[in-house]
Amino acid sequence: MTEIQTVEDALAFIHGRTKFKKIPTLKRMRRFLQELNDPQQGLTYIHVTGTNGKGSVVAMTRQILMEQGLSVGTFTSPFITKFNERIALNGQPISDADLVTYTRRVAQVVDKLDQTLPTGGPTEFEIDTAIMFCYFAAKKPDVVILEVGIGGLFDSTNVIEHPVVTAITTVGYDHMKVLGNTLAAIARQKAGIIKAGRPMVIGQLPKEALQVVKQTAAEQAAQLYQPGIDYQVAKTNGHDFRAQILYDGPGLHHVKAQLGLGGDYQVQNAGVAITLAEVFCQERGMPFDRQALVKALLASRWPGRLEVVNDEPLVILDGAHNLPGIQALCQTIRDDFADRDVYLLVAILADKQYELMLGELASLPNVHITVTNFAGPGPKRPSADLGAVIEELKSRYPIKMVDPWQVSFAQLARQLSSEDVLMVTGSLYFISDVRHLFD
Repeated sequence: MTEIQTVEDALAFIHGRTKFKKIPTLKRMRRFLQELNDPQQGLTYIHVTGTNGKGSVVAMTRQILMEQGLSVGTFTSPFITKFNERIALNGQPISDADLVTYTRRVAQVVDKLDQTLPTGGPTEFEIDTAIMFCYFAAKKPDVVILEVGIGGLFDSTNVIEHPVVTAITTVGYDHMKVLGNTLAAIARQKAGIIKAGRPMVIGQLPKEALQVVKQTAAEQAAQLYQPGIDYQVAKTNGHDFRAQILYDGPGLHHVKAQLGLGGDYQVQNAGVAITLAEVFCQERGMPFDRQALVKALLASRWPGRLEVVNDEPLVILDGAHNLPGIQALCQTIRDDFADRDVYLLVAILADKQYELMLGELASLPNVHITVTNFAGPGPKRPSADLGAVIEELKSRYPIKMVDPWQVSFAQLARQLSSEDVLMVTGSLYFISDVRHLFD
């Protein structure tokens, strides 16, 4: 039997599990939860998926609903500084004591399923999900916002049956080995969280992804809320890093607000989050306070997403961990920092499209790129050897390779003027390592 006495025991048990099984299925997760007396039942849910933007949308939706007076649970991934962040109540991570309690309970069932299931017991993410359901079943928040891990259709969070509202933030190329090689295939996986008769809010989706989502929504009689049709959101303050927005939605008109999260891509994420919260309140028959909304958007924070950790010189951490994320970061540099020298420190996991990602960054005329390595989340997901590809890239300034990352960060920090910008990017796991310097 697995013995769990301390938080270190709990984390060793969780991280020691297999990450994936060969055949995707929800049967194992449903059996797992049955053995735990179905803790997921009886809670109220919002379900969010998407290639990028999920975390920011969850953060803003949480803040909006908290300002409306609700208690809000969130389940997100990955964590930035501590595992406990993934399971939070009103923005406060689960305590070590509660993590030990619920991991111990879950581990007893895992031991049993390891012995009885032909393909072995639950994966790491399934265990994370089960701990979360058990915790919120005890705490009983007014709503739980679930962020999908990967995809949607076979994600362990997709065992919930009646979410109040769901969302797809974006659809782009990531996790292709699991989700498929076309935007339509990836969209089919994400559209798997659409439930019969339950409304869904979507962000700006590519045409072929939108077709799949529309078709799935029609089959499920799920009302879609689309940008430009059912809600509008626009930036109103030009090239400022933190956007002011103008929003019109199903029941709100001409709302002006300042975003606490930086970067132009947060404008679209804010549109999804406001509409999600608005539709949730409509579905629950609750009033919606627009002044509370404005306050919430300004107060929203999400670590590692264009996060300012130093003001002068400006140091920004951005976990742009895939090609769409890097493209969004490049747009932010073009829009908001075109008149400044931007120094980039980049490390990317080997299972990402790192050559294309670096190519996007190298195309910018005002960036100085340093590539490096980091430990990665585990031996099966190492850091990419970026030094091997920089010779092939064309850039205005020579791309440097400096290893280890601590040395490269120190070198860059020493050479910055007060007008320069330092951005650390390429992987959320890398951002997590660097962020410890600022704790």
